[in-house]
Amino acid sequence: MFKTFMNRYGTPLTTGFFVVSGVTGVALFFHWGPTAFHPVHEWLSMVLLAPFILHLVKNWTSLVNYARRKTLYVPLIIAFAACIPFFFQAPSGHAGNRQTAFMALPVLEHAPLTLLAPLVHMDADALMHRLQAQGYTVSSADQTLDDIAKASGHPVNDTVVAALQRPHEHGGPGDGSGHGGHHQHPEQHQD
Repeated sequence: MFKTFMNRYGTPLTTGFFVVSGVTGVALFFHWGPTAFHPVHEWLSMVLLAPFILHLVKNWTSLVNYARRKTLYVPLIIAFAACIPFFFQAPSGHAGNRQTAFMALPVLEHAPLTLLAPLVHMDADALMHRLQAQGYTVSSADQTLDDIAKASGHPVNDTVVAALQRPHEHGGPGDGSGHGGHHQHPEQHQD
């Protein structure tokens, strides 16, 4: 039964998950598509391992023959060698920005409002009111953004943006925009 399953579904499953992984990987490389592509790419690339193993089991004899003829080793060496430069380059441009954001996000998610408020030049009560005005459920300045997101039924990334966005110059946090700070900058007057 297992052999029948492998013969019937091993290669099609590998192909399906590879297509998803390939499309989302290309979209991430060129900064296309929704933000959901990042977790889709990561998780489904992990899921791809299962059909890949089925594919290896199904084609084990061929793989052993490649190894005996020594035609397996050169592609493996090339594939692993292609990874090496990425470990020695300094982060720069968009990749560095994304890497910094991915490292900072967990810190921001798990910090209480009392520690986050100074980052946006507010006190904790004002930050609480800002979030409440945008529809978030906030009961204490000791709550983290992760706790607030869960209590409010919002994605934590949206909650981080809501907390850290720049306030509008005219109109407070309750101006109903929900996306304050995006493409709007306070006018700079030197009087």
